[in-house]
Amino acid sequence: MKKHIYHNLLLIGTVLLGGTMFAQTITGNVSDSNGAIPGVNIIVKNTSKGTVTDFDGNYAIDNVDQNAILVFSFIGYITQEMSVNGKTVIDVILTEDSQALDEIVVVGYTSQKKTSITGAVSTVDVGDLAKTRVVDVAQALQGQVAGVFVAANTGAPGDGIKLRVRGEGTLGKNDVLYVIDGVPTRDVSFLNQSDIKSMSVLKDAASSAIYGSRSSAGVVVITTKNGKKGKTAIDVILESGVYYATNLPNMLNAEQYLAVKDEAWYNTAGNDPNAISPYAQDAANRTDLANTDWQDELFTTGISKNAQVSISGATDKLQYLVSGGYYGIDGIVVEDNDQYQRFNFRTNLNAEVTDRFKVGTNILISYAKQDKLSSSGDAPGIIRHALIRPPVLSVYKDVTDPTYSASNPYTDLPFYTGPDNGWSEIYEFTSNPIAIVNFTDDKRNTFQTFGNVYGELSFLQDKALTFKSNMGVDIKFSHNKNFASNFGDNNISDTSNQYFGMGRNNRPNGLDENRGQEMTFTFTNTLNYVKTINDIHSVNLLLGMENINSKQAAIGGSRQNFDNTTDAFRYLDFGSTDNAYSSGSALNWSLLSYFASGNYGYDNKYFATVTMRADASSRFGPNNKWGYFPSISGGWVISKESFMENADWISNLKLRASWGQGGNQEIPNNAYETLVSSSGGIVNVVRYGNPDLKWETTTQTNFGLDLGILSNKLTLSADYFDKSTTDMLLTVGLPAVAVGVISRTFVNAGEVSNKGLEFGLNFQNYDKAFKYGINANIATLTNNVNKLHPFVRNITDDATHTKTEAGQPISSYFGYQFDGIYQNESEVNTQLFSNTNGTQPGDIRFKDLNNDGQINADDRTFIGNPIPKITYGFNFNAEYKNFDFSFLLQGVEDADRYNDLKQILNYDSRPFNSTTAVLNSWNGEGTSNTTPRLTFNNNGGGNVSSVFVEDASYLRLKNIEIGYTLNNTWFGLNSLRVYASGQNLFTITDYTGLDPESTSLIDKGTYPQSSAFIFGVKAKI
Repeated sequence: MKKHIYHNLLLIGTVLLGGTMFAQTITGNVSDSNGAIPGVNIIVKNTSKGTVTDFDGNYAIDNVDQNAILVFSFIGYITQEMSVNGKTVIDVILTEDSQALDEIVVVGYTSQKKTSITGAVSTVDVGDLAKTRVVDVAQALQGQVAGVFVAANTGAPGDGIKLRVRGEGTLGKNDVLYVIDGVPTRDVSFLNQSDIKSMSVLKDAASSAIYGSRSSAGVVVITTKNGKKGKTAIDVILESGVYYATNLPNMLNAEQYLAVKDEAWYNTAGNDPNAISPYAQDAANRTDLANTDWQDELFTTGISKNAQVSISGATDKLQYLVSGGYYGIDGIVVEDNDQYQRFNFRTNLNAEVTDRFKVGTNILISYAKQDKLSSSGDAPGIIRHALIRPPVLSVYKDVTDPTYSASNPYTDLPFYTGPDNGWSEIYEFTSNPIAIVNFTDDKRNTFQTFGNVYGELSFLQDKALTFKSNMGVDIKFSHNKNFASNFGDNNISDTSNQYFGMGRNNRPNGLDENRGQEMTFTFTNTLNYVKTINDIHSVNLLLGMENINSKQAAIGGSRQNFDNTTDAFRYLDFGSTDNAYSSGSALNWSLLSYFASGNYGYDNKYFATVTMRADASSRFGPNNKWGYFPSISGGWVISKESFMENADWISNLKLRASWGQGGNQEIPNNAYETLVSSSGGIVNVVRYGNPDLKWETTTQTNFGLDLGILSNKLTLSADYFDKSTTDMLLTVGLPAVAVGVISRTFVNAGEVSNKGLEFGLNFQNYDKAFKYGINANIATLTNNVNKLHPFVRNITDDATHTKTEAGQPISSYFGYQFDGIYQNESEVNTQLFSNTNGTQPGDIRFKDLNNDGQINADDRTFIGNPIPKITYGFNFNAEYKNFDFSFLLQGVEDADRYNDLKQILNYDSRPFNSTTAVLNSWNGEGTSNTTPRLTFNNNGGGNVSSVFVEDASYLRLKNIEIGYTLNNTWFGLNSLRVYASGQNLFTITDYTGLDPESTSLIDKGTYPQSSAFIFGVKAKI
């Protein structure tokens, strides 16, 4: 009996030993015709042993018998079986089962199959994104995603971008959160388009709530490229472009200008109707009048240069990518003081230390420098002055002018003749825009390091459980230096004045210089369990914690009266110590977070996701340090039900529903604390604190539908959302009688809602030689302020002519309602029976809303909404043989803009230049009901009214491109593509300002978007 037992044990041991000896580890990569496929299920046939491919398509399975069969399966592809046959490396290329692949989408701290996503997540076609060829990656999203509004603040190189996801949710900061390779940031201007691998927009709370207190404005998740297995690849992009100003207004020439001002002089009360106006006298007698086209003098052809190089590749254990690039543009304003340059260097490395342990780093180094001009109508208003400066003034003085100098040859005060008010006041005191450009020296430099280092360890036999630790860094150093040169004509007659003899601009000269640093460290740890059980149950569980610490410091100084203004002496030490100023500051904030999410799927038909995040922020009071942000969502793939079997034309039909909450902590650091100052031993309160201060909370409900037909050639997505922000962070002023004059205190109050519909349509037909695709989207939005603080009835901004009040959209325009032009005395007296206030026929008629017979502040009302109600985009691309063609149309509807430039050009009572529209001004009954009479008196044009609130809707051809690709090896190249691209080539709009896309609430003369032609080559070596 014992012998039999020993015999059996020996037999079992031999089998086990043999199994061990002949078992092996299988590694490999799974891809399709487009590259690696993440998330592919790999099972050892007839066992429960298996794994999934990582984000780069790699996999590894331990202890596999040499005679085993591996089964590779992924939705959208034909399942494939591969015999091991003693091999240790098995690479597989899967074949598409349909044209709509169930791709992997990067979402909050993890990735999911697209079919399992239950929130409103939009993925961006990186190929379409790259063709926009803009400086800022954020601007490339324009017109690409339903419900995402993107616009450049101005057209000046290096100026910022405004991006809004589903509307304006608060009166404070509405900036989205970007997450690049797991590292959060509020700015992506340092990022190269060519480095982007994927981009996802998390629009609803169910998808973005995992980011908690900073997610209310939406989240954009970006991953950068890694190397792919195979031969080392070298990619080179070289581009050059020309830019020019378009849609410029038609201005009066010198002859028209003098005639218009002559008429205005005669229509001005107090002037002798029998006298000859000074404008008529000048037209008849002066020989020094110019005929300057100031727009032509100011704008020139801009030039851009772009060079990007990347080297990438991979082995079985290592992936690498190294890239470097330069982008530079000299804008459309003359001289070189509106340049922007950016240098980038990136290295991405991922290494499999063992089959269970992986490490990597993604590090970007960026250096950007901008020559800053006043680009939005702000002082000194280069664009603004180019439009209002009279054409009779020349750019340069005559060399015989006693005030002429080679260092300052520009005309300044009109026809200056001496220091004792010796200029012709009939032409007003506009500034010479060319002189402003020449003397502007405002340099802004930023050096930034951004990236992460991570380690990832897999547990369990099938590696379903993964622990990942990620350290992110965002370190930024800035240096701004602005030297304000004194220039222009002296307008001081008092010889004893300390500034006598100096030009009136920047008097005295001065230097402002400041340096700053900002360091943000993000430490994230996650535990992720991903498992498919019996091909029916899919589980994706995530547990994590995150700690963010940010420190900022700045130091600056200024001095005036530099005796030597050459570049070598433009440093603080060379300025006068009189009125010298210095400053320094530092601040920091931190965020501690815990989060969890769970995604469950049954039979690829029913999906549910739950998330929760808890944030503790240093920015909020001791009574509300912690905020909690939950979400829940579900999805039902109806097309997989048995009752849909006969509807084979429907490839996919899915319903989604979600609810969740996100937050906003974007307020000054320590805003909840009481601030005090001390003077002479007396302590004074500067601002009262609020220990109950807490987050804004944005609650969002979303209902969505995804439809695919014709084997998913045609797909449609539709969403309805209801988004409400409560506990809005506002500042409240306390009564001065009770507490004195102190700063405003932060409180939680108010509510804003955004509601809308979003539709996205995609059609792809790649079956034949002529391949083409269409991507279109449209979204509606209704914004409303539901309530404010009881002590804050409204928030008025006189600078932008806006008012925020319950029942209206945020920052609505507020003023008088234009009602045409008074045609005769009877009309004036009939309406203004109580008080005419000197109104004459030809003046603007405003609506008397309270019918009291006079026009005053009580007749003002809401006259416009700057938030677009409709946004849309249409993208078309096609290929035939080696040719490709694409274009992108983008636009907005029902958006208003206050055109202050229109007011000062055509309605102002000062002798500025005007557009040719004033040639049709009212000059008698029935002549005009839109443009008032010409006069130097008030004709109503100085009032804030609806006549200046214009429809800023537009349709713009953002991009059109044609290319040709040589795919065969040619001079050592694997492929070479040459292309020509046009940007902003036409715009359809009724807006009379320079650019309807401008994000400024008030348009005072914004640096316009440029039209461009860009030529480039892209080579693969």
